Amino acid sequence: MTKGKTLLSLVVVAAWITGAAWMNAQDDHQTLTGVVSTTHCGVKHSTADASQAGCVASCISSDRGGYALVSGGKVYTLEGSDAELAKLAAVGAKVTGHLSGMNMKVEKVEASN
Repeated sequence: MTKGKTLLSLVVVAAWITGAAWMNAQDDHQTLTGVVSTTHCGVKHSTADASQAGCVASCISSDRGGYALVSGGKVYTLEGSDAELAKLAAVGAKVTGHLSGMNMKVEKVEASN
């Protein structure tokens, strides 16, 4: 292998490693603000309305979906912290965790102001 090909190979590998690290950073720790809903109801609960909390609770208890967060017209599936999410069903919440695509592994949930 010539020096030029070796150098090119090193540049390509370095670029690939840098790109992979950047992609992992994009799918990392984030905070989203929105309304706690379910994967079944989705954007139906896109505005905070405590009267809809019963619908969310009903869907969860009858296994018609899991918790979700509606934020900016998108529905993010939430994993973990079910007890905390239940307290904020159909109302504004700030959810922090590890985001990967449209799924978040929840670390912290609190009411949004």
